[in-house]
Amino acid sequence: MAAHQVASVADTLPLEWKYVSEGGATAVFSYVGPSDPQFDGMVLRLRKCPLGQPFRSAEEMTQEEPDDATVEFQQRCMERLVPPIHLPRMVSVKLNEPWLRAFSEAHNIDRRAERRRVDEIDWSRTKGVLATDLIGTDGLAVEIKPKWGFLPSPKHLTTTTSSVKARTCRFCMHVHLKVLQGDTDVSVGYCPLDLFSGNPERIKLALESLWSSWLATDGTVNNWKMFVAGMIVRPQTIHDLKVTLLGHGSDEDDPNVLRDKCVELLMPLLTDTPVLKVLAKLQRTLDILDIEGLSSLWHRTLVSYADPAAGPDTPLSPVGQTSSLFESPDPTIDDWSKFIDQYLMQIGTTTEEEKMNHAQPLTSNLRYYLMAYLLSATFKDCSIIVKPTMPGMHGKDSITIIDLDPKGMDRLRKWERLDAQIALAYGRIDEASRKICVDAGVDAW
Repeated sequence: MAAHQVASVADTLPLEWKYVSEGGATAVFSYVGPSDPQFDGMVLRLRKCPLGQPFRSAEEMTQEEPDDATVEFQQRCMERLVPPIHLPRMVSVKLNEPWLRAFSEAHNIDRRAERRRVDEIDWSRTKGVLATDLIGTDGLAVEIKPKWGFLPSPKHLTTTTSSVKARTCRFCMHVHLKVLQGDTDVSVGYCPLDLFSGNPERIKLALESLWSSWLATDGTVNNWKMFVAGMIVRPQTIHDLKVTLLGHGSDEDDPNVLRDKCVELLMPLLTDTPVLKVLAKLQRTLDILDIEGLSSLWHRTLVSYADPAAGPDTPLSPVGQTSSLFESPDPTIDDWSKFIDQYLMQIGTTTEEEKMNHAQPLTSNLRYYLMAYLLSATFKDCSIIVKPTMPGMHGKDSITIIDLDPKGMDRLRKWERLDAQIALAYGRIDEASRKICVDAGVDAW
């Protein structure tokens, strides 16, 4: 299904867009030009590419570029798993090289130096994505990246890792590793299981921890970002946030007072919304085997397909990598749609004959488990934009899930290695000193 397209964004001037933020794959800009019903209240998402990477060839650029997969993926897949009211509106838009070159030159200075050193806007693209501006032009908006909201079942863990991974959540262990490696842009003290608990006191603790990390990292931590009137707020530029939360004329300088007011505004939305429950359930029911169980199933499958003449020491390809014995290309949108048919049937059926036995997964179901893990990763890495209605403002409260891009098979090997590294580092801590993360379960809400 082709996505609906609006008129070319290249009809606007590059400076009619304002830099908002960026992730690993895209940069986001909000429209600030003359009123135009096509662009008012919208942001433009542009794909990036690594510095020095060849752009699309001249031959490729003469061919019709498909719409950004994010648009079609949301329309055909995400809207079947997440209530559409909690998803942004997205449409495909046309671009061209001269406009993108000028746009990149105009806005590169707005990007953080560490980003400019590694990538840039891909000006060979002919399509972009126009989406709802969730940050808005007034009031407060908070972006939260919740991360993993559950503990894995010990069923598919080794005896070495189960004592670690079944008690301390992946996020808290990963923070420990990052600190060991000297990374200071981390949310120390925050546990996603608190945010996903359904318990107001634990949700409040999670928000306070995220705020504290925001202060401690000078606003560079990626799990918590705040925006006022569409502009990102950092601790050193907190005046606008103070005015928004406490009103003009306030002489309050205690950041804890601002924190408490912010938490007070967010709490009713986060305790009443189905969004966190939906994310928690999707993460858990899609990641059934953990990366360890998935890797084990991968290798069992390769062995079962192997040439009988191959010796016991014949190397097997890493999980998710294309093998001469087993092809594993990235899923197409059609593949994802069919997978969701199967997934929804699996979680909805009460007939034992139709259910997969996840305790003893079959090699014939490997493709299902691979795709399930990739989709779980999408929900583990997404963000939510929480926008409370401020006094005197029009509109209504909203919570929207963003960054729901499909992941590629080539990421699985990296995740497998990282998982082992995280568990090994945390396992070196004295057992009595390890953090115990409390998983309230998917029915907590």
